[in-house]
Amino acid sequence: MDSYVPGALVTGHRSLISGIVGLPDVDDRHVVAAAIVAQAEAIVTFNLKDFPKIALKAYNLHAIHPDKFISELADLHISTVLDAARAHRASLKNPLFSTDDYLDCLLRQQLPETVSRLRPLVNSI
Repeated sequence: MDSYVPGALVTGHRSLISGIVGLPDVDDRHVVAAAIVAQAEAIVTFNLKDFPKIALKAYNLHAIHPDKFISELADLHISTVLDAARAHRASLKNPLFSTDDYLDCLLRQQLPETVSRLRPLVNSI
């Protein structure tokens, strides 16, 4: 991840893990601890049920599904989302993905709103 997203690695969160309470799965406490240290506003996850609103509210966090997150990013800055989609598609080399295959792959990854926003811009991906 470091080579693709420099600075994304969060350290210094381990001491907070034991103090995180209210999560259905205690094995997810490190995610909240890392979000606190990173001063994040949200945890982007497909696993929303393990990050309930009431538990995250105590840490001034919320959980958001990746599809909603990407869609909100697209509302703010579609060119950045298109650049990321184009770079991601280009990185998939085995096999190579046509734009339609790429969008179908995103659908299989539970990103229907993202696909609905990208499909009209397929020539830009």
